[in-house]
Amino acid sequence: MALRFDETLALREQRRERYGGWSVWHFFSHYKADGGKRKGQHRKKRDRKPLPGMMMHQDGSRHEWLAGQWRDPVVTVDDATRGVYSMFLVEEEGTASSFAGMREAIDSHGLPGGFHGDRHDWHTPEAGGKADKSNPTRFGRAMRQLNIRMIAACIHPRPPQTRGRSERRFKMLQDRLPKELALLRITNLEAANRFIQEEFLKRCNEEFRVAAREEGSAFVAWIGGDLADILRERHARTAGSDNCVKFEKRTPRLPMDKRRCHYVKARVEVHRYPDGRMAVFHGQRRLADYTVEGKEVKTAEETAAHRVA
Repeated sequence: MALRFDETLALREQRRERYGGWSVWHFFSHYKADGGKRKGQHRKKRDRKPLPGMMMHQDGSRHEWLAGQWRDPVVTVDDATRGVYSMFLVEEEGTASSFAGMREAIDSHGLPGGFHGDRHDWHTPEAGGKADKSNPTRFGRAMRQLNIRMIAACIHPRPPQTRGRSERRFKMLQDRLPKELALLRITNLEAANRFIQEEFLKRCNEEFRVAAREEGSAFVAWIGGDLADILRERHARTAGSDNCVKFEKRTPRLPMDKRRCHYVKARVEVHRYPDGRMAVFHGQRRLADYTVEGKEVKTAEETAAHRVA
């Protein structure tokens, strides 16, 4: 009886949860004897989309990926091929990491037709309630701007078959990735993500990606300029009495310009891009750019002018 890899994982989990203490041969003989009946009772699988790019899923599963360190993965997958377009680990997933995952997928393949994720779409006034489709999240607004159809998880939850695929995928990742990181003695996030990008992701796709049911692609090339201008977070802030803006653990200082000598008490917006860089806007005016750490980035002209002065 030949079994696919996902069936093997499901059987292993079934044996662990329902047949604890059974020997492998005992369990397998029981499974073979009951196989016809079980197959008839099993729910029908949901067909994958026929073309790559018709639907993307983004998911995560908090786990001890590095020894003694629990992290969140951000995994962006194509529904038609099970191909993983982006995967990396973060301290804690959120809007910025979702944008980063989409940026990698779009840069490498193009714009998908649809997107389904558990943490994105629209705000819900009440926990577990209906989504307010007139009030999209920052991620939802960006997808709308890119003309990517959002499927709200709270309105259309993933069917059990899709959840099962995601669970099996993460069981495989949780089984393999920590062991490979430990084997290479990788203990920090930066090195782990470099290994994922350079080696692990390619091997996973070579082993588990399948052919789409139809030839062709539903991806559309992005020709609208810099994606970072769309895939960015926006946070309203009020400048403090020291002419600085508090943003998480950073306090970027606002520079003087020809229009104003300071911005104390002014309402501004902090924009954070997928790579962590930031910029502060006052209305439509971009006041300054900052590094991930919150240090101002000056242009070559500004640096030269400062030296002359």
